[in-house]
Amino acid sequence: MCKAEWSDYVALLHREVVPALGCTEPITVSLAAARAVEALGRAPGRVSVKVSGNLLKNGMGVGVPGTGMTGLGIAAAVGAVGGRAELALEVLRDLTESQVEEGKRMLAEKRVEVSLAETEELLYAEVVASEGADSGRCVIAREHTAVVQVERNGEEIFSAPWPGESGEEAAWPLTLERIHDFAVNAPFEMISFILEAARLNEAIAVEGMANDWGLKVGKSMNEDIEQGLRADDIASFAIKMAAAASDARMDGIMLPVMSNSGSGNQGITATIPVVAFARRLEASDESLARALIMSHLTAIHLKHHLGRLSALCGAILAATGSSCGIVLLMGCDLMEMGYAVKNMVGNIAGMICDGAKTSCALKVASAVEAAVQAAFLAKRGTAVSGREGIVDDDIEACIRNLGRLGSCGMVQTDQVILDIMVHKH
Repeated sequence: MCKAEWSDYVALLHREVVPALGCTEPITVSLAAARAVEALGRAPGRVSVKVSGNLLKNGMGVGVPGTGMTGLGIAAAVGAVGGRAELALEVLRDLTESQVEEGKRMLAEKRVEVSLAETEELLYAEVVASEGADSGRCVIAREHTAVVQVERNGEEIFSAPWPGESGEEAAWPLTLERIHDFAVNAPFEMISFILEAARLNEAIAVEGMANDWGLKVGKSMNEDIEQGLRADDIASFAIKMAAAASDARMDGIMLPVMSNSGSGNQGITATIPVVAFARRLEASDESLARALIMSHLTAIHLKHHLGRLSALCGAILAATGSSCGIVLLMGCDLMEMGYAVKNMVGNIAGMICDGAKTSCALKVASAVEAAVQAAFLAKRGTAVSGREGIVDDDIEACIRNLGRLGSCGMVQTDQVILDIMVHKH
């Protein structure tokens, strides 16, 4: 029998687990550029971009789909020339070769400017597209697709409340116990939609294994297996496939991934390890769906306590979710999932985010390896004690501690990372 709150969980999943083409930070800039050009009403001569420090950090070194280039400049240019704002995080889906060339020409002619915005917001993108005396302006803030203001020639033509400022916020509905109850007991037809995450993310993993994307972390692991340097076990299968998907995505592949909480890598990390275990364990589609629900909702729950962008690598959160999904696939219960969370928090809680780039595949691989180890230990009834470090025996307190570490404790870390990155020669 369905519980009243389950429909809220489904709505939350539909909002936070969505297809995304390309790294979501440069894609946010592409989206803002496309919306600014819509307001302008014609092809722009110039594009000016202002972004928050965290968005700059996550957009400096990552591939932009269809361009063969990295950075926010090309993201803004092709978004302005060929982006379709109605496609949201897939704004660049229909780019043509001629549009890409026009975007590159704008860059070469120095008609695209990118600078730091004077803002304390972690996620902020402001794009002005101009031609002659006319201009269009779009502001996205706090969430990757949250357009909060659009102007034409300085006159506001659209506005929306900033996320978190639309009135009294509803109480956060999730706990690990509630997620487990939903994942295990919800009717299959209510949750079967999550299998689309498996289809999309497995497809990009296969592509990452087949061709030379990024650092080839996943493909290299496969070659190691073929040479007898690694075992072809279930753990290696999960790690290499997740890394391969990240290899392809961070290098700008023109394939969408199913994201989680505004991040494609988090979507990959919450999905692929669970899929890998399901394939090797020959689990049914229903078992896979329930494990994916467990994984994705747990990742969303952890991300809620952290915030959209921080100095803490989001792969940690997503891998914690996948560890819970793996535990469920192995026939364990809520107690063991709590053990898995504690093992993850006690292990790799300090992994930093120093921007989106091809080497994110290495961090995905490390996070997935930790997730598998955490799940195997949990299955044996082993967990890091609440007396140790930031781990707490109360699982929700443990999750809050992790969020506090990233959102409060690593503020200065974030500033140092950004300073190092922007002052490199």
